[in-house]
Amino acid sequence: MPVAAPEPHKSSGKSSGDPRLRRAGLLRKGLLATSLAAVAALLTACGDPAPAQTKADAPQVVARPVQVTTIAFKPRDAEKTFVGVVRARREIDLAFRVGGKMVQRKVEVGDLVAPGDVVARMDPEDLRLELESARAELAAATANLNQTSAEDGRYRSLTAKGYSSNADLDRKSLAKEEAVGRLERAKRSLELAENRLSYAELVADAAGVVVATSAEPGQVVSSGQTIVRVARLDEKEAVVSLPETALADARAADAFVSLWAEPGRRIPAHLRELSPQADATSRTYPARFTLTGADATVALGMTATVTLRPKDQQEVARLPLSAVIDRGHGPQVFVVDGASRTLAAKPIAIAAYTEDQVLVASGVAPGDEVVTLGVQTLLPGQKVRTAKLPGSTDMAAAGLKEFRP
Repeated sequence: MPVAAPEPHKSSGKSSGDPRLRRAGLLRKGLLATSLAAVAALLTACGDPAPAQTKADAPQVVARPVQVTTIAFKPRDAEKTFVGVVRARREIDLAFRVGGKMVQRKVEVGDLVAPGDVVARMDPEDLRLELESARAELAAATANLNQTSAEDGRYRSLTAKGYSSNADLDRKSLAKEEAVGRLERAKRSLELAENRLSYAELVADAAGVVVATSAEPGQVVSSGQTIVRVARLDEKEAVVSLPETALADARAADAFVSLWAEPGRRIPAHLRELSPQADATSRTYPARFTLTGADATVALGMTATVTLRPKDQQEVARLPLSAVIDRGHGPQVFVVDGASRTLAAKPIAIAAYTEDQVLVASGVAPGDEVVTLGVQTLLPGQKVRTAKLPGSTDMAAAGLKEFRP
């Protein structure tokens, strides 16, 4: 006999309102919602496109900091300066032409003298005695000539009449000729004695200033011994010592002199004398530059600075070697555009190289900002920002690295 299937179980109203059953249903619904959200996120990550970014959220271009220098064209060879002193071109040592005792010196150091001024005097007594002796000798020679002339005349008359021999006539004629020579010698001795007496006064023969004295009154001096030294004021010079590297510049460059007492004044000068041999101690070459138009305010002994400026030289801009790059198209530099602050590669013409610099003849303009470091990593059009270290100097003037803000 077949067995009947059991009827499904129907919950009563009492059992469906159980609070525990309601909490279990709510928990199942929360877990289902969480699972659906996770699946949606996974699908989005695998292939769904992300929302587009706004303009404000786009990444900004960062300007690269670079080191620059400002272009300035200056003469290829810089001016050279040398310090010396002002001296007179001619310094004369005045001395007596005869020896004796100096009794007076009328000048001191710093006194001005004019041509014909008496500088010093010597005791003239001995020289006066020599003059008197010369006058006496002249008188004796004159008397002797008169006597021999008379005898020569008489013997000529006697010989003509046959009362005297020719030998006696010859002796008288020779005696007369000797007397003539003695008279001439006496005249010259007298002139010399007069000159020697005039030498007792030491006289300046040119205008100048006394710069040194070497003898005092009462001192016995010899002939030619310096009594005073006088510097002539008609020509003044700046005396400097030049190294061997400046000899060519001294011969070819323009020169001018500035005084330490008047720094704003420049006096034209030209090279007058350059020693052919170096000084044994300093190994420098003494040089004399004549001052053109130097007036009385330029005193002897003043400190003078001689500046040598090369003539007609090429103007160049100085850059460090690290600023130049060559990528197969010739030497170039990177110039920073002032408005856009971007880089532009400019070809340059190089005049010469030095140990640590390059001399640029053309290709850049005065005021251009040129990158001086790290140019191998830069590209044209790249945006940059410049920086300058405090206290840096201009590269074009001093050859040093520079940063600009």
